[in-house]
Amino acid sequence: MAQDSSSSANTPSGPVIAVFCGASTGTSPAHLEAARSLAKVMHANNASLVYGAGTTGIMGEIAKTLVSLSGPQAVHGVIPRSLLGKERPEQSGGEDEKTFGPKTITKNMHERKALMGQKVRYGGPGSGFVALSGGYGTLEELFEMITWNQLGIHGKGIVVYNVEGYYDGLISWVRSSVTGGFITPGNAGIMVEALNAEEVIKQLKEYKVSEDRLQLDWDEK
Repeated sequence: MAQDSSSSANTPSGPVIAVFCGASTGTSPAHLEAARSLAKVMHANNASLVYGAGTTGIMGEIAKTLVSLSGPQAVHGVIPRSLLGKERPEQSGGEDEKTFGPKTITKNMHERKALMGQKVRYGGPGSGFVALSGGYGTLEELFEMITWNQLGIHGKGIVVYNVEGYYDGLISWVRSSVTGGFITPGNAGIMVEALNAEEVIKQLKEYKVSEDRLQLDWDEK
């Protein structure tokens, strides 16, 4: 069972946005600046953040920026126990939670993603999933949420924040997959692009669910 250090179990009434991103900063300062910009726009739109709970890189930057603006209650980190020492070293006196928000410790990666997805699903209008720049882990999380959308598990928006063309190759691959007959034209729009933080929020608010996605019943019997 997940170990939760959050003081409140209430679901936020505003948007809940899960952000997938790197625990590294990247070589261009634009990646950290994008994280700060997104946090500022989230604050302006009363949006809460659920993220991978790391205190380093882009993960740490978006979390601490939003905490500084909206308070720790606006941020919830979810992290497997095995990653604690690498991505969220403990600070004395609970200082990490004052800076980065409370965290839930899960048993494994699957439980982490399920909990993050659940928080987004029960968020208010404009909730969804956003990928900032990152590596293998970021893409794995992004594509799982895309697949869940395609399968009808959720209908929340999925946005890639394309900083300095970082995701141009990914967007090109989606187009090639449509041309090659592996993704339907409708499902190509499951993932949408944003070029700045304001556009990220706009895309989530105006997100249209694909008519091509599967209509399956995933409720537990």
